[in-house]
Amino acid sequence: MKSSQLSIPQAIGSTIFGVVAFTLSAAGSQEGHRSSYYKDGEIHINVLGTPEEEPLTTGHWDFKPSWSKNGDMLVFFRRLVNDKEVSNWKTAICIVSIDGTGFHQITDGTHTDFNQTWTRDGNNTPIWNRRNPETGGYQVMAGKIGGKPGEEIALTDNSYHTWGFTCLTDGRILVGSTPPKRKRGYYLMTPNPGGEPKFERIKCELDKAGVLARVSLSSDETKVCFEYQKGFKHSVAGRTLYVADFDAEKRMMTNFKAFANEDGKPVWFAYPRWTRDQSAIVYHAGGKLFLYTPGDDSTVKVSTDEKADYRYPHGEATPK
Repeated sequence: MKSSQLSIPQAIGSTIFGVVAFTLSAAGSQEGHRSSYYKDGEIHINVLGTPEEEPLTTGHWDFKPSWSKNGDMLVFFRRLVNDKEVSNWKTAICIVSIDGTGFHQITDGTHTDFNQTWTRDGNNTPIWNRRNPETGGYQVMAGKIGGKPGEEIALTDNSYHTWGFTCLTDGRILVGSTPPKRKRGYYLMTPNPGGEPKFERIKCELDKAGVLARVSLSSDETKVCFEYQKGFKHSVAGRTLYVADFDAEKRMMTNFKAFANEDGKPVWFAYPRWTRDQSAIVYHAGGKLFLYTPGDDSTVKVSTDEKADYRYPHGEATPK
């Protein structure tokens, strides 16, 4: 992939979904943020705000690329069986190098495997969530680079629901779960393959009135961003995007700030993810990509093809 530059954004005066839309001017320049993302079912790697070159994957429906911490691989899921109910899709977890080589499929495609990412503990272990078709809940699974279908292992039991969001360098996984004899909530889970994992509850005032989704952890593990849905009846459109402070030792989320769709417009605002230097958060809304910079509270539209459907951005070398 060629390196590129982002020009200084200049406002053009219109608004999209309640935020200012920007174009890219020729005056001045700044180093751009490289990201992977879905565009019309294909995975791209690109400097945000510049036109796409050739996609990394073609000929399939490939979703939600997550970039390994060492920066040389993506893990994503490939949809093999479609259904109007997303939870009934059949998918395969796949890995590919960022130069397009080394593609391999690590699950057999007979399960509903979703929202894959990598550990940050130096092992670059791919993890994901697998649906239990009998209960509708999920369990956290783990595989390995170069692994083959059937070699994956379960990190949680499928008798209770656990959804893995993101990993910490100390090996814990930030999850949403209803562990045995525990209430629904958000936990730091310490895996114990072959045994019972340890769940430590995270204090979060927002979880009393709604649902946190697609939680992403900053590189230094002091910030989180996420989608928030008021109430507990599942709804995708109309969520608000938040950023908050995170304390892994005290297991607390505090100082919540809404930065997109605060008024809950019925538009799909989703998938906030940190850039590599954690100076900004990229997300999708209404089929376009946007970049939010907390430092100056600005939002820039960074997708360039108005006819395309953009989704699931993910910062370079920054596992969720």
